[in-house]
Amino acid sequence: MGKHPETSTLSAWSPRLDVAIPERVSLVLPVAGIGFRSIAYLVDALLLFLFWVSAYFLFSLVLSDFVGAFLGLSGVGKTLAIIGAFATQWLYWTLCEVIGRGQTPGKRLLSIRVVSDDGSPVGVLQSSVRNLCRIVDFLPFFYAAGLLAMLLSRENRRLGDLLAGTQLIREERIELDKYERAPADGTSTPIPAAAEQLSPADVELILTFLSRVQELTVESRDRLTAALVKRYGRFLSDHEYRALLASRQSAEAFLRARAQPRA
Repeated sequence: MGKHPETSTLSAWSPRLDVAIPERVSLVLPVAGIGFRSIAYLVDALLLFLFWVSAYFLFSLVLSDFVGAFLGLSGVGKTLAIIGAFATQWLYWTLCEVIGRGQTPGKRLLSIRVVSDDGSPVGVLQSSVRNLCRIVDFLPFFYAAGLLAMLLSRENRRLGDLLAGTQLIREERIELDKYERAPADGTSTPIPAAAEQLSPADVELILTFLSRVQELTVESRDRLTAALVKRYGRFLSDHEYRALLASRQSAEAFLRARAQPRA
């Protein structure tokens, strides 16, 4: 058995953000790609569009000729109106990210989140800067500058992220069920205290296999079970090894027990 194929694929094709928390634990966070970011932006842009359409109809009820009233404003008045429109959108992005702990409605739908470079929640200043820079990322049209920056950045960051020190990450679902200790059924082989403690990668490989055995064919299930028992049961005698493989239930119970932490 070589490197777990799923792990190697993620490492090769999905950019990751490595952070270290104060407890001296290293975390690896999956970075949101351009596709995730683009779809989330389109969802938020649609919400903003619906807001402005609703606002237009409300103003039209008060002002019979809303467009004419805008054109009749002085140069300063038009400038203030445009700044107000931009400020409204800037407040939408910033308040949603701060109150939603890095998530706007679009980001929440796509399960992505804005965080600081060190993985901590995004702050008010950081969110303000990254969203203020949207006007630069939009230049010369349709976020061309921002897309170019994301293509050139290993972590898919736009200019606003680079200046604010932020990053968009994906929130991955963790299958907690596979980490639960299976109830003892009396069929598992005791693990001797002298047995080698498995690495986190080996534990993850075993638990991932056990969580997906129902998806395998009988031949593949038996073949992989035998290979894993042989790899992680080097301390077994030939008799114990053959006895385990004689019962699929016993072999899989052995693997689950092998993946459990020992005191």
